[in-house]
Amino acid sequence: MNANGSLLQLEAVNTYYGQMHILQEVNLLVRPGELVCLLGGNASGKSTTLKTILGIVRPRSGAVSFAGENVTVRSTSYRIAKGMAIVPENRRLFGPMTVVENLQMGAYLHGGGSREDFERVYSLFPIVYERRNQLAGTLSGGEQQMVAMGRALMARPKLVLMDEPSMGLAPNLVERSFEIIQELHESGVALLVVEQNANVSLSIADRGYVLSTGRVVLEGKASELIKHDELRKAYLGR
Repeated sequence: MNANGSLLQLEAVNTYYGQMHILQEVNLLVRPGELVCLLGGNASGKSTTLKTILGIVRPRSGAVSFAGENVTVRSTSYRIAKGMAIVPENRRLFGPMTVVENLQMGAYLHGGGSREDFERVYSLFPIVYERRNQLAGTLSGGEQQMVAMGRALMARPKLVLMDEPSMGLAPNLVERSFEIIQELHESGVALLVVEQNANVSLSIADRGYVLSTGRVVLEGKASELIKHDELRKAYLGR
């Protein structure tokens, strides 16, 4: 844990792709048990922020700290072993494998998962238990989303990173997806949710950040951001 009580902290992060300056002096904080949303349109830098947090790309300057340690030059696998888990965009399940096998992949650091790991996932997602022997590729989009969340939980994470969880889901499934995210939050897991759907994200988050062309242009309590005039015009369609 950092001195300021953060679980994850980005400090003055500058990330480049070649000569292109993508993230510019980005500061971001997630505390234990918090649900924080990172909002922004296309090409705002959301995906690069996630990749920088995970160590897929390294910042040219600035620092990434996680669970009390500077992990800026640490590998992705090191960060995952330390307690990060990702629910990637479009779920990215192993389609030819069963639901159980997909869950076991999430728990590979823990020998494929204990009975308690599976019970936790099944209690949150009863439909995942019902479909446990089915091939993941045959599930609906909403069911695949639950398996992807369950797979992340099997890693016993301190922090779950979610990349566009509403993407490709029907409106009724978007609502259910965010209800599940809220349930995860209530179970004590810290979450950083990267989203374009500002309205739903802010309705369940503790705090939020808004990225525009690689800079944080707004940050604050979600309850205050949702009332912000500029944000409402840009992202809430009002």
